[in-house]
Amino acid sequence: MTPLTEAAPLEIFLLSPAQTERHIELLTAIAHYHQTGSRLGLGHTVNFGRPWLDNSRCSFGLISLPYPFGPKIENANVAEKNARILWLLPITSDERSFKAASGLPALEELFEKQQFNYLDPMRRSVVEKAHPSG
Repeated sequence: MTPLTEAAPLEIFLLSPAQTERHIELLTAIAHYHQTGSRLGLGHTVNFGRPWLDNSRCSFGLISLPYPFGPKIENANVAEKNARILWLLPITSDERSFKAASGLPALEELFEKQQFNYLDPMRRSVVEKAHPSG
């Protein structure tokens, strides 16, 4: 596969309540995949291959708009090139499955409705809260 050009640079950031080298590894792997595999973008999900943080229910990431910071951060001019800045939001496997079945807008609607704490690695799935079993 031909490496991607820098015609549309993408920056991805991750927010976390803890500093860990896992995040460096994760973002490096995502950058490598983006450059040598399939181009990543808004709405894509990535499999972390392990929990985001120890004992976290979140083992996937959703490439999302940078909602906590508003639309002004989404586009930046870096070294005289425009770059898109997107947020890697840790999500659960249930949330990833829900997005695949119902679409990104439906998942984002659940996020907003539940007003979940995206920094809580132990948070329950918004799908689980919206559709409790039993």
